Amino acid sequence: MKTIRIPVAGGLHIVADEYGERGAPAIILGHGGGQTRHSWDRAGAEMARAGYHVINYDLLGHGESDWEPDGDYSFARRCADLNAISSLVARPVAFVGASLGGLSAMVAAARGLVPDAMVLVDIVAKVSEVGVERILGFMSASPEGFASVEDAADAISAYYPDRPRPKRLDGLAKNLRQTGDGRLRWHWDPQFLTVNHQDESLADLLDGAAWMDNVPTMLVRGMKSDIVTDEGVADLQARITHFEVSDIIGAGHMVAGDRNDQFNDAVLGFLGRVMPANPSLAH
Repeated sequence: MKTIRIPVAGGLHIVADEYGERGAPAIILGHGGGQTRHSWDRAGAEMARAGYHVINYDLLGHGESDWEPDGDYSFARRCADLNAISSLVARPVAFVGASLGGLSAMVAAARGLVPDAMVLVDIVAKVSEVGVERILGFMSASPEGFASVEDAADAISAYYPDRPRPKRLDGLAKNLRQTGDGRLRWHWDPQFLTVNHQDESLADLLDGAAWMDNVPTMLVRGMKSDIVTDEGVADLQARITHFEVSDIIGAGHMVAGDRNDQFNDAVLGFLGRVMPANPSLAH
C-alpha cells in the first residue's frame, strides 16, 4: 500500500491509499460523511489480496484531503473529484460507496461517469429523514472538541450504545485532528455540514438515469441501520434493473466497521461474479 495525492479542481488535492497493481480490475472506495478513508483499511487490503487495484480516498473536506475554501461540497464538486480519481485506474472499475460516498457514486454515474459495477453500502436514493437527522445531530454536537481520544470514544459509545467499546483507540484517533487550542476535533471541515444534499433533488436526478439499466448493483444493508428502510430498498430495486441486496445481520449504518468480515465476503462475492479480478494478481 502507498499513499498518494491526487490533484483535483481549484488546485486542491485528494489523499488516497492505493493497493494492488495498476492495470488490474479496479475498485474505488468512497467513505461516508464524517468518516475517513481509514474506515476501509481492512477492506482495501482484502480487495487487493483478491487481485484488484484499489483506490481508497478521503473525500474532499475529510481526513487528509484538502478543505474546499468556499465550502463547495456539492454533489457536482464530488463528481468532479471522482472523475479525477477514476483517471488513475483501468477498466473495468467498480464504485464502492458508503452513505455520502455511495450517493456521490450514484450521482456521478447519472452524470456520465458510469462504472462497470456499483456497491452501495447502507445508502439508497430515499433515506430515512429521522435517521439522517440523528446522524447530523451527532456530527454537529461537541463543537468544542474533546480533551482526549477517550472522551471521543465516550461520545461514540453514547451514540451507539449497542456497539462494544473498542479496546484499542488507535483507529478512532485517525478520525480526529488536534487543533490550535490543543483539543481534538473530528477530522473534517465543519462547513461540510452546511450542505443540504436533499436540496439537490437526488431522487429526481436519478429518475431515468441510464446506468440503472446496465450497471450490476448491490446494496449492502446493515439490518440495524436507521438510514435504510424497507421502503427505500423497494424504491431502489424498482429503479435498478440488475440489483441485489446483501443483508448484514448485527450491523448498523457503519456496516464495514460493525461486521467487517461479512462485509468483505459480500462485496468480493458480488464483484467476483460481475467483475472478476485478475487471478494472477491474487495472493
